[in-house]
Amino acid sequence: MRYEISGTTMQTVSIDLDPGERLYSQTHQMAWMTDSIRMDTHTGGGILAGLARALSGGSLFVTEFTAEQAGHVAFAPRFPGQIIAVKLLPQQSLICRKETFLCAEMSVQLEIAFQQRFGAGLFAGEGFILQKVTGPGTVFLDLSGEVVEKTLLPGERLLVHAGHIGIQEPTVQTSIQMLRGFRNVLFGGEGLFLATLTGPGKIWLQSMPILNLAEEIARHLPGDREVRGAGLGGSIGGLAGGGAAGAAIGGILGSILGASDS
Repeated sequence: MRYEISGTTMQTVSIDLDPGERLYSQTHQMAWMTDSIRMDTHTGGGILAGLARALSGGSLFVTEFTAEQAGHVAFAPRFPGQIIAVKLLPQQSLICRKETFLCAEMSVQLEIAFQQRFGAGLFAGEGFILQKVTGPGTVFLDLSGEVVEKTLLPGERLLVHAGHIGIQEPTVQTSIQMLRGFRNVLFGGEGLFLATLTGPGKIWLQSMPILNLAEEIARHLPGDREVRGAGLGGSIGGLAGGGAAGAAIGGILGSILGASDS
């Protein structure tokens, strides 16, 4: 297997396969392929495995690509960003945000992972259910915006705004820390909590979380009552630090504030 990642803000990965080589991806990820590649869509281990992937932000089905003769297949993410290729050793794992998995060799296992701490799942911006990939083999992951890689030393901590955590090694611990200063919380726009990543281990940070992009687009939509209410609720919900709690608070307050305009 040989691959080439091309593009800048809308990247693709083109993979050349020898006869008999196989890949798999989540559905809706393939961009183009030669007619020597055979597609086979299935649950990838049964309905329970498919449901587990769906809970982690993936698709219920996976698509398997087999080279009947030498050929190539290309994959493209649905959002602007960067594709990361990682060659995993046997039993080596990475923990990823939802919807990060793009495609991989058949030897790579895709499963769900859970946040170990309740507060981190609620306020750190990643959610309770994450994706986990385990080697051996090459996996292709996509993150939003530009990607910054950092390696944390044992005990070294990095405070991260919710949503910017993309990929991390399992040795990196995730917790939350309340933002200090009343004015910082009320006017700083960073939310009430920040995620705290503690080493040792490597992390991949993304510069443009999809939720941030969606919020920015929503600000420029026509300002009817429903949109204004959702925007106000979203702004207030942002004080909770994003994630499930921020979305829930924002939705509730957005409904109340939207209804009060009528």
